[in-house]
Amino acid sequence: MSTASRFLIACGGTGGHLAPGIALAEALRARGHDVRLFISHKKVDSRLAEKYPHLTTAAVPGAPFGLRPDVLARCVFKQTHGVVFSLQYLRAFRPHAVVGFGGFTNAGVTLAARLLGIPVALHEANRVPGRAVRLLSRFAQRLYLPPGVRLPGRLGLMVRHTGLPVRREVIRFSRADARAQLGVDPTQKLLVFLGGSQGSSQLNQWVTDNLDAIAQEGVQVWCVTGLGKGDASVRELRTKKGEIVRAWFEPFTDRVGVLFSAADLVVSRAGAGTIAELVRCEAPAVLIPYPFAADNHQWANARYFEQQGGGLVIDQNALSLLRQEVFDVLFNDWLLNKFRENLHRMAHEDAIATIVQDLEELAQRLPPRRHLRHTPAAAENS
Repeated sequence: MSTASRFLIACGGTGGHLAPGIALAEALRARGHDVRLFISHKKVDSRLAEKYPHLTTAAVPGAPFGLRPDVLARCVFKQTHGVVFSLQYLRAFRPHAVVGFGGFTNAGVTLAARLLGIPVALHEANRVPGRAVRLLSRFAQRLYLPPGVRLPGRLGLMVRHTGLPVRREVIRFSRADARAQLGVDPTQKLLVFLGGSQGSSQLNQWVTDNLDAIAQEGVQVWCVTGLGKGDASVRELRTKKGEIVRAWFEPFTDRVGVLFSAADLVVSRAGAGTIAELVRCEAPAVLIPYPFAADNHQWANARYFEQQGGGLVIDQNALSLLRQEVFDVLFNDWLLNKFRENLHRMAHEDAIATIVQDLEELAQRLPPRRHLRHTPAAAENS
């Protein structure tokens, strides 16, 4: 057991930031460390965080950046409050290191930590580093990036290539156990739709428009609509042979591992957190990248997933092709098994163990191990 340290993890704003923060917090707590979480005031943060009452959280003021005058003014106002809030909190808690998972909740605490001389580590899960990480990395001592991704011009910053921490309850279940927990028919195919932590109106509408056609093929549907985008319900439909087939709709799920393990195929957005969970559960997927994501990072995430053999990618502008694509994959057992084999290969790394060990060394001000390297000045993003 290492010397007990105190860590503050800034991870709010989206489920894709909060979920890995929770995963890391639980791993650090298991090693005897004191951990606090900075989350945002968003409903999605409070909904997920309330499942972990043993974790101490604080909602930090903040707002995303935007060029529109009113958005920019709100960002400056909120982030200024975030810096003041963070300075007060850090002086009281006195963490040995601060960890940020990207997003607007990182800005204030990263600047405050720099002012107070507290080491900062940043984690970027997307294959195109986000604005927050690009800007704030100049104040960090550690940067965790996906394999093959570079961040140019950050001399002196120590980089570790590793994956995204996944919560310990998000594991691969046997299909029989997962389907029993969900209460779905074990003899019918199951198609799962997930629009990310915020939900996707486009995917929800596509499901509504195509539900009858999917049901006629004897395929069950489970759609996570997103908070505020629909109520929980169950619909009964009929197959071509007149057999009952069901479709479930829910605004939010806190059992992603069960849902992905039960699925024959997942149709989803391409956030880094969702992809990490798909890999962990070895769930083949058709990814529909959100076209308005910053720097089109979801397209880069999805393309890498497809190149590694975990599934397919379809542009949102080509949703008219989605139904046939889904059927072609869903009823091709050889292809589904090939995807699962590739996902099993992708799931080998224990990102949490790698990050925890490095953070313990950072908190104790120990020199970095050889697996860390300085970022070259002329490196480029892949």
